[in-house]
Amino acid sequence: MSMLPRDMQATNALDQPLSWHLERVPACWQPALTQPEARAALQTLATFVDQRIADGAQIFPRHPFRALHHLAPDDVKVVILGQDPYHGPGQAHGLAFSVPHQCPRPPSLRNILAELTRDYPDELFSGNHDLTPWADQGVLLLNAVLTVEQAKPASHANKGWEAVTDALLSQVAATPSPKVFMLWGAYAQRKRALIEAGARGPLHVLTANHPSPLSARRPPVPFVGCGHFRQANQWLQKHGVDPIDWLAL
Repeated sequence: MSMLPRDMQATNALDQPLSWHLERVPACWQPALTQPEARAALQTLATFVDQRIADGAQIFPRHPFRALHHLAPDDVKVVILGQDPYHGPGQAHGLAFSVPHQCPRPPSLRNILAELTRDYPDELFSGNHDLTPWADQGVLLLNAVLTVEQAKPASHANKGWEAVTDALLSQVAATPSPKVFMLWGAYAQRKRALIEAGARGPLHVLTANHPSPLSARRPPVPFVGCGHFRQANQWLQKHGVDPIDWLAL
């Protein structure tokens, strides 16, 4: 069940100071956010993001830490790591690759859902664009960078978010429960050493190219046909963990 605060609204532009959001991150995630490097980065980010809002920048999503409100570190079964949020109005809502259902599918999400139907061709799929049901089942949909400015992809990269999300990934890896990491594209795959170094329980890493149309069909491991959704469930079940109902969207 979601732990989202009741006041979360439909609009997706950030309209509160970053400190406001930090105060509301569930206590179970605070050990990562209070690590010295992450804490220092968050102080820098708070100044930067608040100044950009004061300057009139439109920043997405409205709730940067939303992914952490759906599950505790011990409940994570699968991590899907994105790079940064979608940069168009009405798109990003705090879960990597996900958009509200009324929003048209971005190209990467289109390929993700097409791959899902390839993995489960004989099962009914509603076609929902909102991946919240995955988050509520134990899928951490985390971007490495948690904010972005309108029409400026990667505009908040290298501002400190990477230290914060690295700490979150390390906290998840250090839990004893079995978990799968889906690392799509070179950017996500650079986190593999960090994840494996901190692992304290059974861990399975699945890699493929990014689902973007620019790379989804390219070698060395095309995203199209990678079979990650079925492979993840098979591995979880082998380790005594209930599988993800990927089609429950």
